[in-house]
Amino acid sequence: MGSSVRELAGATPATRDRYVDLLRVASLGAVVLGHWLMAAVTPDGVGNLLAVVPALQPLTWLLQVMPVFFFVGGFSHALSYRSLLRKRPEGSEDSVYSAFLRARLQRLLRPTMVFVLVWGAAALLVQLLGGGGGLTGVTLRMVTQPLWFIGIYLAMVAFTPPLLRLHERYGWGAFAGLAGAAVAVDVLRFAAGVPYVEFLNFAFVWLAVHQLGFLRADGRIRLRRAALLAGGGLVTAAALVALGPYPLSMVGMPGEKVSNMAPPTLALLAHGLWLVGAVELLRAPAARLLERPRVWRTVVAANGVAMTAFLWHLTAMFGVYGALLALDVDLPEPASAAWWAQVPLRLALAAALTAALVAAFRTFERPAASAPVQGHGPLAALGATLCLLGVLGLSMVGFGGLLDGRTALLIAIPVSAPAAVAMTLGGWLLVERAGRRTP
Repeated sequence: MGSSVRELAGATPATRDRYVDLLRVASLGAVVLGHWLMAAVTPDGVGNLLAVVPALQPLTWLLQVMPVFFFVGGFSHALSYRSLLRKRPEGSEDSVYSAFLRARLQRLLRPTMVFVLVWGAAALLVQLLGGGGGLTGVTLRMVTQPLWFIGIYLAMVAFTPPLLRLHERYGWGAFAGLAGAAVAVDVLRFAAGVPYVEFLNFAFVWLAVHQLGFLRADGRIRLRRAALLAGGGLVTAAALVALGPYPLSMVGMPGEKVSNMAPPTLALLAHGLWLVGAVELLRAPAARLLERPRVWRTVVAANGVAMTAFLWHLTAMFGVYGALLALDVDLPEPASAAWWAQVPLRLALAAALTAALVAAFRTFERPAASAPVQGHGPLAALGATLCLLGVLGLSMVGFGGLLDGRTALLIAIPVSAPAAVAMTLGGWLLVERAGRRTP
């Protein structure tokens, strides 16, 4: 792998925006580290460190960096779609759309489907043998939770062409429209008490952040605007938390009446704005750092396995805790001095086990080569929709209770784990077929 990374790094064109690659890796890495740090596992169950020590919740204003990943996604999607349009000027927009979907989703869905199928088979075997209690049961329920991110990202890919057209016509106005819709949703939710309207912000908040990536792709977030985004977003987020109904934590907390994350709130959008502005202010010094060959090779290597590491990092974390319990290693009371002293060991073990899982599954993150073909847009859109619903459903229901018919509500419809897996697999196959189909 070392030689291939060296070759890839050496072949990097001068026009490539290396900072975007760094942001992609750094944002996923921050999420992984945050999950490892927040887990408060004891022999009695799994809790959240931020609930044990509420004074640590301001850390989520630094560790909740998913907005940065979605911002980077918007930048990459704009470049990718426009590149396909230039390469296939004679092709219909329908065929370009299906080719775009297949190309963007392939690297995302191949490792995801492997993760889902491996865990699904393991969960079924465990429960057939009568297991599924204690930490194993918690693991089966929680290990799929990060898949919500995959579902949201799928929606961003699917909506890229129409939203890119809106951007090209209205620029900042398209972003303002999505942000204004997010404001309206929260007004209807908190001031008028309209039921279920809050779920619309899964689209409006995250797509607004994604739209900022389009603006960056066109060079429309320069230093002055980056400073305005950072300062304005931070002040707005602080004011909304201080004066409004929004909690301090920018991640979901157990038992809280209102979450900034699920569904996303206006406070989370403001948080995203300040993060985007902040990372843009750091672009110039980071770009100079990335000119160093060793630093750039590290980023290239990390990008090649980032999605695999993200998918399996909770597996590694629960594996470490399971091994410690099996070996009768004392798990101190969360947030105690002994607990903090044990943190470096737990992090090192989780990182080592994640590296082993990455070594086992990284091959599935490499995109398969495919020849240019005509596609079928509606079929690709249907496949992407099924994948989105399946992945979101699985993130909610988990793999616990497979034999008991356990379900979770997805847009008011009960969904079981087998049904979610079937939708995800069926959608993936449709996207693959749409990308290969000829008229």
